[in-house]
Amino acid sequence: MPVGRDGWFEAARPIRVEGGIKARSKRGTIGEQWWSRRFVDVLERVCDAGRLTRGRAYARRGQVLDLDLGPGLVKARVQGSRPDPYGVSVRITAYGEREWAGLVEALAAQALHRAKLLAGEMPPEIEQVFEACGLPLFPGERGLDMDCSCPDWGFPCKHLSAVLYLLAEAFDDDPFLVLAWRGMAREGLLDALRATGGDGGRIAAEPGGGGTPDPLGVPDVPFAERMSDFYESGASAARLGPPADPGSPPDLLLRALDPPQVKARHIPLLDLLRPAYRTLAAGENDEAEGVSRDLLP
Repeated sequence: MPVGRDGWFEAARPIRVEGGIKARSKRGTIGEQWWSRRFVDVLERVCDAGRLTRGRAYARRGQVLDLDLGPGLVKARVQGSRPDPYGVSVRITAYGEREWAGLVEALAAQALHRAKLLAGEMPPEIEQVFEACGLPLFPGERGLDMDCSCPDWGFPCKHLSAVLYLLAEAFDDDPFLVLAWRGMAREGLLDALRATGGDGGRIAAEPGGGGTPDPLGVPDVPFAERMSDFYESGASAARLGPPADPGSPPDLLLRALDPPQVKARHIPLLDLLRPAYRTLAAGENDEAEGVSRDLLP
């Protein structure tokens, strides 16, 4: 049998599919949001460029019949040149309850991250939280276990590549699928974050009880008894005391503002600015420490 460019079998045009899943992207690369680009970057580092190109063509032509994502596993069927579709599977490590409990606590401890997740957003800093817990958010170069029932010896084949690109577009639509693939569905994560109360799982102590009291707690007094001082603060400045963390992250402004729809070589502008902000802040801290040393006797 003649050898084709896709392996030991002769390459042929795929059977046309009606009603398949088609990629929205019609040209160029696939993946618009930072989280889907992270995933695509991994693919483009480890996969054969030629097969990725043919995989994009398959994805845009609608050769993928279905796509199912669950904890640690993505399954799909892809119609190739043979009558029976090929079965495709892509596996990663799904984290267990104990690992996710630590991740939820770490995410809830960051008020901004928690607020954005509850609002349906995926903050870029979430990747650092996962790394700090020793649990990568995205699979590395050896973190994907992929298989296709086709006879192509190349890895990954164009059928796998098509599924991977459609998976990246699915991540564009719903960033929580990235977390679901790691073992935590959207509603499960949001419910766990809501249960923390925004303090990383620590509940403020009741008056007279043990633990650390809530500095902003105000007794519930009927309005009729508070008419004379209703508009006064319920907590004195002395009671509030100094903030637990007087410093603020150097890229706080970037986190607070809506990200501009500007990219450089497919990388969001904020991802490029964030290291510069941190470098400038580090330089200011070094300078301040030098001044302090000079003032010491």
